[in-house]
Amino acid sequence: MTGLQGLFRNPRVSRIKNVPRRVIPRDFRFSTFSFLLLAVVCAGAFGAMHLSGFALSGEEFQGVVYAVILGALLLVALPTWGMLVIALMASWAVLYSVSGSDRAILYAVPALSLLPAAMVNLLLHWDRAVILRLGRFHRVRGAGLFLLPPFIDRIAARVDTRIRVTDFSAERTLSRDNVPVHVDAICFWMIWDAQKAVLEVQDFLEAVTLSAQTALREAIGSHNLEELLSERDQVGAKLQKILDAKTNPWGITVLSVEFTDIVIPGELEDAMSRHAQADREHRARIILGDTEIQLAEKMRRADEYYRDNPQAFQLRAMNMVYDALRQSKGSVVLVPSSAAEQMNLGHPVGLVALQNKLAAMQNREDDQRGPTGDSPAGGEENAR
Repeated sequence: MTGLQGLFRNPRVSRIKNVPRRVIPRDFRFSTFSFLLLAVVCAGAFGAMHLSGFALSGEEFQGVVYAVILGALLLVALPTWGMLVIALMASWAVLYSVSGSDRAILYAVPALSLLPAAMVNLLLHWDRAVILRLGRFHRVRGAGLFLLPPFIDRIAARVDTRIRVTDFSAERTLSRDNVPVHVDAICFWMIWDAQKAVLEVQDFLEAVTLSAQTALREAIGSHNLEELLSERDQVGAKLQKILDAKTNPWGITVLSVEFTDIVIPGELEDAMSRHAQADREHRARIILGDTEIQLAEKMRRADEYYRDNPQAFQLRAMNMVYDALRQSKGSVVLVPSSAAEQMNLGHPVGLVALQNKLAAMQNREDDQRGPTGDSPAGGEENAR
């Protein structure tokens, strides 16, 4: 079977990747509202015949019901004016075969019910219908109920004017630096002119998708991998402008293009990860070195300052000893025996500073004991 298909296959069509799809023709839409109208018309016809004294036998009533149901099913399968004629002929044949009646009023019931059911059409709030009259553009119909003249007008297409989203991808495309990249993206677009979207292009949905794929491949080929990874918004904005310029003559506006995923080879991803880690370590070492340089500079400036101000150096040394004693909290602090000489405690400034420190420590201890917290041990210490 495959050999026969390859023998009779058109070589020109086999080279086409996107073969045009076969679209079922539609002149109107036989919807739920059409079935409701069909039931109302049939019930009204039967009621009028009953009031006028026209009696129906069981076979005639059953034949009319079968004929109407068969015609409605045919119109649902293929809603065209040609199928309406075939549905009428098939319903009359079923009616005659079931009932065998030759009364013309019975054969008028399927025609009177199927014809208005096909003529009445309903459009939703976001739909626009492009209507052709005798093959030429007639008008664009908005939402609501409207009558479609049979055999003269036909609905070429119903267009949804809401914002749509289409996902597309560019598989295994080389970037400007020869890196194979797989990019997935989405495109937000809408139709602002239903007439142009239907009359200017055969299939606007397929045209937008293929145009987006082509533009995405061109964008990947004109950018490096680093630009694609770090400048997604800028690349998406460029794609949006390119697609909007291409689809605007079709009555379509591309609102935005966004990248959802960028897949690169696993080996390259590992190499980029190692490169990023090495770069972070390099920056950390540079920051640490700069910090050491700044710290050395501060220490050099402090040395120059203390060299010209020995009293300040002595006060700084005593402050360090005091901080050590305060943070020790009962621990033993070892101080070299030469510390007193280095601090020059014999100097009046050093003695005064040390006396002030000891007084401050004594005041803090008294505050912690309170006014009535003196103990015998504390008295002996004071006496000493």
